[in-house]
Amino acid sequence: MHGDYQVYLGLDVGKGDHHAVGLAPDGKRLHDGPLPNSEARLRALFDKLARHGTLLVVVDQPASIGALPVAVARACGHQVAYLPGLAMRRIADLHPGTAKTDARDAFVIADAARTLPHTLRRVDAGDDTLAELEMLVGYDDDLAAEATRVSNRIRGLLTQIHPALERVLGPKIAHPAVLELLSRCGGPAGLRKAGRRKLTSIATSRAPRMGERLVDAVLAALDEQTVTVPGSQAAETILPRLADTLRDVLRQRDQVAGEVEGMLDAHPLAGVLTSMPGIGVRTGARILLEVGDGSAFASPGHLAAYAGLAPVTRRSGSSIRGEHPPKGGNKHLKRAFFLAAFAALSDPASRAYYDRKRAEGKKHNAALICLARRRVDVLHAMLRTKTTYQPRPVAA
Repeated sequence: MHGDYQVYLGLDVGKGDHHAVGLAPDGKRLHDGPLPNSEARLRALFDKLARHGTLLVVVDQPASIGALPVAVARACGHQVAYLPGLAMRRIADLHPGTAKTDARDAFVIADAARTLPHTLRRVDAGDDTLAELEMLVGYDDDLAAEATRVSNRIRGLLTQIHPALERVLGPKIAHPAVLELLSRCGGPAGLRKAGRRKLTSIATSRAPRMGERLVDAVLAALDEQTVTVPGSQAAETILPRLADTLRDVLRQRDQVAGEVEGMLDAHPLAGVLTSMPGIGVRTGARILLEVGDGSAFASPGHLAAYAGLAPVTRRSGSSIRGEHPPKGGNKHLKRAFFLAAFAALSDPASRAYYDRKRAEGKKHNAALICLARRRVDVLHAMLRTKTTYQPRPVAA
């Protein structure tokens, strides 16, 4: 974010009120005070500061509670940027004092925009498609967390009252056939009471191929335990409700995935992203939201460092030498790259690189991170040139 600005306005955004600090290029304070989160007050402050010259508005959160300031600033014709949280914390250490106040944070944001413009990120929320997409992806993240919580609750109950049954159903807990069995029959007692014929009818209606094998495994597991663990009766009533809850959450995730796919298809970079092996609807949407067109990153190394995929070199004298996995980075982007690399193992070129890293002695996760880092180079070039993925033949 380089430009000839006469005012740098830092906003430490809040739910009801923000704190605003406006600085001139020489560091003189042009404004310092609370700012209500309303369009009228935001416009009034922007118009007041714009009399001094070109205004750059910088926020610490471009979405959620920072969405209105971003929208109003754009409507007024001003440039908008944001200072990532990690960069802000590091820059704050350069300023005297240890207090954590809204006023100090707003000053740090404005001063960083004035003196360290390379730390800023462009706000792409002005793209309506990206703004809508971010809402859906955030909701899908919430649904995914809820699905994990309910799945773990079901597996925990089964482990408590019938470990053998959990070993059969647990790994397939999200399968429609398993959820239907739990929903209609309940726990171990209900499954045993239903009998083979009813269980087979229920399972095969949801899984024609594996239905009978699933029922055989369930009945075999039920025969392994003859005692009734305290709490089993209550679990029989809870498990159907949990199964229905999980099924509803998974159904909503499928609906959201369809909406995300339709919205993603409308973006000009969608075809570029999804052409790369391993990048699907959800990972493609997350990468697009976090990276945009890639122009904010000067090189693949910058993008890898932002995602937390670049190894950190540590050297001190002759006793400390080596490279270590980074602990920071954008966790959402890192997860998307990691999942995309895992999904790309069916691609011959990706599999060959992964196998080569495993042969070097790296464990599974370390090899996947190496693959994800390699794919960042390719993805950065694809975004820069707006070209789709071009597979290369695997050397024999």
